[in-house]
Amino acid sequence: MTAPRFVVTGTDTDIGKTVFAAALTQAIGADYWKPIQAGTDGGTDAARVAALGVAADRILPSAYTLETPCSPHRAAAIDGVSIELNRLEIPATAAPLVIEGAGGVLVPFDDTRTIADLFARWCLPTILVARTALGTINHSLLSIEALRGRGVPIHGIAFIGDPQEDSEATIARMGQVRRLGRLPLLDPLTPEALRAAFATGFDFA
Repeated sequence: MTAPRFVVTGTDTDIGKTVFAAALTQAIGADYWKPIQAGTDGGTDAARVAALGVAADRILPSAYTLETPCSPHRAAAIDGVSIELNRLEIPATAAPLVIEGAGGVLVPFDDTRTIADLFARWCLPTILVARTALGTINHSLLSIEALRGRGVPIHGIAFIGDPQEDSEATIARMGQVRRLGRLPLLDPLTPEALRAAFATGFDFA
């Protein structure tokens, strides 16, 4: 049986998808891969995942590490790099794999293609991470439409933040997606607190 592989993406940047990806990686004993890292000030997402308890030998090297914290297509242009599809093939690993996208689903990685187009190429079950703050219904439903319109299989939606039952249920119902669970905003955010919150907030069945 093939080990499970999941893509983790978000409705926007800086919404907590790296935290969720770290928790999922730990929970299913997976390897972690961030194919395109755009921005290194303050550390990379791989470093954040390591700080949240994922072992170094579980973290696969990024295909591209770009210096500027902006859309990958622009960061690549600033760095004088051309992002090539043949470097974005899914790594071979016997373990389960969690792949974290860059930014939101329609962020471009070159002049003609978006992150969602890359997901369509991979055709892996994709988890959309959304915050529970104001505006999440619009952002979530637009992201779901963008993924579904490209034939990306949506495994479900995971929420980050304080509980908002009506918003979460509305997105799941109108978007016709499974509500996987919710992570609260953790302070302090430690590996132990994250493991406990993920175990409480998500039903593995």
